Amino acid sequence: MTGTFVINGLAGLLVITSLLVICVRKPTSSAVYYALQSLVLVLIFLAMAQLKGAHELNVWAVTAFLTKVILVPVVMYRSLGHLKDPAADTPLINTALTVTASAVIIALSYTVVSHIRLSAVVELKPALGISLAHFFLGLLCIVTQRNILKQIFGYCLMENGSHLTLAILASNVPEIVEVGIATDAIFTVMVMVVIARGIHHTLNTLDVRKLTALKG
Repeated sequence: MTGTFVINGLAGLLVITSLLVICVRKPTSSAVYYALQSLVLVLIFLAMAQLKGAHELNVWAVTAFLTKVILVPVVMYRSLGHLKDPAADTPLINTALTVTASAVIIALSYTVVSHIRLSAVVELKPALGISLAHFFLGLLCIVTQRNILKQIFGYCLMENGSHLTLAILASNVPEIVEVGIATDAIFTVMVMVVIARGIHHTLNTLDVRKLTALKG
């Protein structure tokens, strides 16, 4: 079993966990699946470090484990325990349409990266395609979810995808690891949670459609 096969296989698990984050109704469950996805991303960092000899990725794996696997899910889970709006948990489209749209996104993303000829990514095109797809999967989560907190997870999926792209390129440009560590989502997520708490406290809702109705 080659290192590239392991990395591409782990990248495939990212897709499964993303679908779980998007499709489950309860935001608390999304927090658990996001932690699981982040753990898979950490494993990819470690595998990439061994495959490419990019030992800087070991440092990134440690920081990502602390922030993505532990800190962000804990912050979200505790906030979700206090902020509840069951009426907002129903998405704008059903699960079947979400899965179909996700499949189209992944297929198109892989088609795009299949034309890339960079030697650094030639064996990791499946993983690169999935990293690109995650930007659009996160966007899909944002536009199809009514719950503000679920939309925050959409941002987190986009960030995980961008970090996977950076990790794939890190063997040629080690400084990319520093960029990845510096752009971790923890501070942005905390700000978003504070805003969501303020909205819930003031308006007693997490439904973005009701917020739109307040305009004008």
